[in-house]
Amino acid sequence: MFDRYKAGDQAILVHVDLDDEVAREDLEELKLLASSAGVNTLAVVTAARSKPDPKFFVGSGKAEEIQQAVVALEANVVIFNHALSPSQEKSLEALVKCRVLDRTTLILDIFAQRARTHEGNLQVELAQLKHISTRLVRGWTHLERQKGGIGLRGPGETQLETDRRLIRGRIKNIEKRLEKVAKQRDQGRRARKRSALPTISLVGYTNAGKSTLFNRLTESDVYAADQLFATLDPTLRKITLEEVGDSILADTVGFIRHLPHDLVAAFKATLQETRDADIQLHVIDAADERRAENIGAVNKVLEEIEADDISQILVYNKIDQLEEVRPHIDRDDEGRVVRVWLSARTGEGCELLLQALTEQLARSMVEYKLAIPPAEQQWRGVFYQLDCIVEESYSELGDWLVDVKMSSEDWNRLNKTHQRQLEHFIIH
Repeated sequence: MFDRYKAGDQAILVHVDLDDEVAREDLEELKLLASSAGVNTLAVVTAARSKPDPKFFVGSGKAEEIQQAVVALEANVVIFNHALSPSQEKSLEALVKCRVLDRTTLILDIFAQRARTHEGNLQVELAQLKHISTRLVRGWTHLERQKGGIGLRGPGETQLETDRRLIRGRIKNIEKRLEKVAKQRDQGRRARKRSALPTISLVGYTNAGKSTLFNRLTESDVYAADQLFATLDPTLRKITLEEVGDSILADTVGFIRHLPHDLVAAFKATLQETRDADIQLHVIDAADERRAENIGAVNKVLEEIEADDISQILVYNKIDQLEEVRPHIDRDDEGRVVRVWLSARTGEGCELLLQALTEQLARSMVEYKLAIPPAEQQWRGVFYQLDCIVEESYSELGDWLVDVKMSSEDWNRLNKTHQRQLEHFIIH
C-alpha cells in the first residue's frame, strides 16, 4: 500500500493513443491537470494501442519502460491519462513500486484542493468516497486477513468488509447533509424567482476565462487563475442591464472531457444554478486549437445534467491572443445574437456582451397597462414584491392604473395561479 501523492511530488505521465475516439484523451490536457495539481512532471511516456491491455493497460513492454523511468528519475508517482481498473492499478503499483493514479483520481484530488465552502468540500468527499469504494482491493493486503486472536475469534468480519461498511455509512451521511444544503439553495432560487430577477449562468470548459469575465462584468474579485478548475463553488452577483434592470450572474465550475460521473452527480446541486438559468453564457477560449472539441465536451455535460435546452449565447473569449480579430457580435438570420467575441482580460467587447444580454432578456419580457379595481387591491403587494411596476396612478373611479414589466414566465405563472384573472385587467 502506498500513501496518496502530495502536491510537489515527482511524476511520470503516461499517455496512450487509443483507436477508440470516445476513449481518446488529450496529452496537453494531462500536463495541465498535473500542473494544476501541483505535481512536477519529470517525463512523459507515450504509447499507441488498439485497445487497453487487461493487466497493465499499456502492455508489459511499455510497463517495464515506465518502471525503468521511475527508477532512473526517482519519481514517486505515475499518472495515467486514462481511467484504470482496480486490478490494473494494483498490477502497475506492484511493478513500479510507487503510487499509480488514473485520470479520475487526479481530477478528484484537484477538486479536493480547490474546494473552499462547506458544500464544496462535502461534494468532493462524496465523489472521492464513491470512487474509493470500488478500489479497496488495490494494494491493501492487510484488508484481506480475517480478524482473529484472543477475544476476536468467531464469525468476525474481514477488514475489507468493515472499510466498505464504514464508507457506505459516510456516503449516506454526506448525502443527507447535501440534501439539506440543496434545500437551502432551492429556497434562494425560489426567492429570486419571486423577485423576478432573471439568472444568467456562466458555463464553459475549464480555464476558458469564466471567472475573469465574471469579475469584469460584476466588478468582483472572485479567484481567477491560469489553471484548471480554479473555481469550484458557485458565486452569485447582481448586475444591472439597461431596459431590463437587475439580473443575477452565476459563475460555476468549469467542465472537462470525460468529467468523472461521480463528480457530476456530486455537484448536481451546484450545477442546478445552470439548469435554472434564463440564459447560459457559454464561454469559449477562442485561442484554443481544440475549442470545437471543448464545446462538444461542455454540451455533453449540459445534456447529462438536463440543462441543454436553455437559451445560450456563445462567448468567444481571449481574442487579445488572436490576430486580426476585433470585438463583434454574430447574429442568425432572424437577427438574434449567436456569438459575442471579446477579451475578458482587457475588457474589449464586454459592452457588446451586455448589449446582447439586454436584447436576449428583453425579448422574454412583457409589458401591460392594467386597470385594477378597488376590490382587487391585493395585486399591489404582488406587483411590488415582483418589483415590476414602471408607472402607476389612479382613475376617477378609484381604479389603480399601473404599467407593469416582467418576464413572460412570471406573467404566465401569475395568470395560471389566479385563473387568468389578470387578463381581465388589461387596458387594450
